[in-house]
Amino acid sequence: MPPRRPVGGLGLTLDDAARATAILLAGLSGALALGVGLTGDRVSALVARTERVVGPVFLAALLLLTLIALIAVVRLWRDPGDRSWHIVGLQASAGIATLALTFTLLGIGLGIASLSTAALGPETAGRLVGALTRRFAMAFATSIVGLPLAALLRAVLLVLAAREPDRAVPDGEAPGPGEAT
Repeated sequence: MPPRRPVGGLGLTLDDAARATAILLAGLSGALALGVGLTGDRVSALVARTERVVGPVFLAALLLLTLIALIAVVRLWRDPGDRSWHIVGLQASAGIATLALTFTLLGIGLGIASLSTAALGPETAGRLVGALTRRFAMAFATSIVGLPLAALLRAVLLVLAAREPDRAVPDGEAPGPGEAT
């Protein structure tokens, strides 16, 4: 195996980034498969609806913060004593929770604002309710996705960091069947 060369000040290697990206892509594939199984929609329709409901900014920020947290997971898998990456991962997880709550409040605020700027009457009620529910869908979808994801990543990071340093997995090796790490 070629030697690992750090890319940044925290000792990030391309191998770490590649492993984290593979985990992220596997998770996205699993989420899409679950979504297709539950809704019966095609993947393209599911992706389009997701982007329409939560928005591209939320998706991009969520993916970036998740990738950072997963890089920290990969680093802590190899070296449980890597305090710097433990902190980076916890901050990325907190960022995901903050992002989810921010977009929840944004969706609620935009929904309420749509009520305040339009005349309310029998002929406009249907349109206003439609606009309100679209905004509330964004509000709740961001929390439903972001908060559990943040909690899961935080739990994994805490468990990995709590392992004994001598129980770390050497580079390039996966634990064998029945081996605890």
